[in-house]
Amino acid sequence: MKAIVYSVFIVLYALVSFFGLGPVLYADGSNQERLWTFLAVLGIYAVLTAMLILFRNKWTGRR
Repeated sequence: MKAIVYSVFIVLYALVSFFGLGPVLYADGSNQERLWTFLAVLGIYAVLTAMLILFRNKWTGRR
């Protein structure tokens, strides 16, 4: 079960990196648009990381 969940998180991180950071690096929009996209991607990374830590702590019994 752990391997499946970790695999899902790896895929989610890869998708966020590909579809989120690509527009930040290669966008032809304004710098403000790039900044907002970057902040949104950072927020998504933060949510994914928090979810992963929550699942990991639930399995190991840590608080």
